[in-house]
Amino acid sequence: MSAKKGLGRGFDALIPTELLDESFDPTADQDGQVSDLRSIKISEIHIDADQPRKHFSAEALAELAASIREHGVIQPIIVTPRPAGGYTIVAGERRFRAAQDAELDKVPALVRTLGAQHKLELSLIENLQRENLNAIETATAYLKLRDQFNLTADEIGQRVGGKSGIAVTNTLRLLRLPKEAKQAISDGKLTEGQARSLIGLDDELVLEILPKMIREQWSARRTEAIIAALKRGKTTKEKIVTTMPVVYSREATRLGKKLDSKVEVKTTKRGSGKITIAFSNEDDFRRIAKLFS
Repeated sequence: MSAKKGLGRGFDALIPTELLDESFDPTADQDGQVSDLRSIKISEIHIDADQPRKHFSAEALAELAASIREHGVIQPIIVTPRPAGGYTIVAGERRFRAAQDAELDKVPALVRTLGAQHKLELSLIENLQRENLNAIETATAYLKLRDQFNLTADEIGQRVGGKSGIAVTNTLRLLRLPKEAKQAISDGKLTEGQARSLIGLDDELVLEILPKMIREQWSARRTEAIIAALKRGKTTKEKIVTTMPVVYSREATRLGKKLDSKVEVKTTKRGSGKITIAFSNEDDFRRIAKLFS
């Protein structure tokens, strides 16, 4: 489920727009074994006094509280039992504060012991260090480490083998893509490099060009060029449809070598098309024409 649009710039800083999708979570089974999802009274939940973050934007909290009044708390907070009774927040203090402002009586929470919390963190890091995850599984693991274990991008990068915080953040951005694009990456039909160019585009446009990217095997560079043209307003949807398919591209290259000239093939939605042969001057034109006589 995605966050509702139009809630203001502060909303994205308050909760992630890439809510955890368990279908891509490499430790989902383990999480289910060591976590207990409950609806807990707010009065039984206590803020961790050692939580390093002390300041929360009042405006952003108000926006989240408004969203919670309408939709409820979408993503559970993480808590651990207190020896004296009640629970201590491990992750999700911002959601908890906003739920208080929204005057909720209860919030959804994943209850874990500190030992289980530590075990899950180690398991996630171990999975990432093995480097056998696809890009979406990796991004989901990063998201879990960030939001459920309070790790920064730099801390995640250090723990999984010295990746930069920027590299971690860039991988996380893949989770903003629509489900179909994430599934294509997970299935190996779309590379991370190709997918990066789609981030920030409207979901409708992503879903329109995604089948063409996969079918025509667009390279990352070609994808970037088309998206850049789209952003400049110089490429229309029709032009995307009529770009050269791979089968024609190979033949154009072969024919170009035979004619010693640049050859282009363009097709339409109906499957028709045209072949364009370039020439540099009149003599070059006559040279090419003789080849067909």
